[in-house]
Amino acid sequence: MATVSLDQLRKVYPNGNVAVAGASFDIADGELLVLVGPSGCGKTTLLRMIAGLETISAGTLRIDGRVVNEVAPKDRDIAMVFQNYALYPHMTVAQNLGFGLRLRGYKPADIEQRVASAARTLELEQRLHSRPAALSGGQRQRVALGRALVRDPKVFLLDEPLSNLDAKLRLSMRVEIARLHRQLEATMVYVTHDQIEAMTLGQRIVVLDGGVIQQIGPPMNLYDRPANLFVAGFIGSPAMNLLHGRLRIEQGWKFATAHGDIALGEPPQAAAWRAWCGRDSVLGIRPEDLQPQEAGPAALSARLEVPEPVGNEIFLNLRFGGQALVARVSPRALPEPGSRVALRLALARLHLFDAQNGMRIDA
Repeated sequence: MATVSLDQLRKVYPNGNVAVAGASFDIADGELLVLVGPSGCGKTTLLRMIAGLETISAGTLRIDGRVVNEVAPKDRDIAMVFQNYALYPHMTVAQNLGFGLRLRGYKPADIEQRVASAARTLELEQRLHSRPAALSGGQRQRVALGRALVRDPKVFLLDEPLSNLDAKLRLSMRVEIARLHRQLEATMVYVTHDQIEAMTLGQRIVVLDGGVIQQIGPPMNLYDRPANLFVAGFIGSPAMNLLHGRLRIEQGWKFATAHGDIALGEPPQAAAWRAWCGRDSVLGIRPEDLQPQEAGPAALSARLEVPEPVGNEIFLNLRFGGQALVARVSPRALPEPGSRVALRLALARLHLFDAQNGMRIDA
């Protein structure tokens, strides 16, 4: 396997559109790193630059310490798995798996050995003589993975490989890819727009928006300490509740919004937040940190609009004045829709952001 290093990598198209603006990060040997963001954020362009399928406008790309800016894709020792399976319909699974090796002049015995090994790893041994039309979507994606696997490349690049699968297959293939990564200890770069995929697969995540890196870190670091409003709203499902207003200290701390005041008592972040009193800011509350208050003073009161039971938890869709809120609660008896619900906050887990530039105000 190999390391990958990006130093101020830029992609600017002839029309002046900046697809990637100065991306810099290192991928460790054997790491599974995920590039995530909304459509058009530059994640696939960045992956294609690593693959050599897009020219690099500026910056330096190294694979295993070797500068590869001008190196042809075939000479970078990488393998790519695309969103569409790109399988040859007239070939069997075995022929699809071995096709790239035949083009590279491998001996038939070598090809047979590598194909057999990949088929065992991906549990495709019983389908080697089948054609793609006879396979399920998950099996086709495993063949696409296997075609990269037989190459034994330095780096695997996966471009939204699960987006064509249904929800159940996506879940099983996520497990399959995670298992494969642990087994191979391979260096992988994985592109997705699905933040659930990013959180469950990535050892580290690079969040992009508008071609600019917003934050890099392990999944739970991004979840617990989002660097800005974009990351706060993008990472997490349901999304973080974001309320615009101002901090005030009047018989205890309050966050004053256009929809009403939220009582904060004495938040653990008080020392760091004191300088922000009276300034435009955004209070972030994760759905699980907003809970019904059975007794005693509540932080706020909201109207229950729609409860969504999903088995082991319930999402409460609430209305706080004109502001929509979502709470994640354990299964319980609920009041009727339209009823008022008293709510408390997990004060130590609140987030505060500068309303002007969207950046996190650290506690």
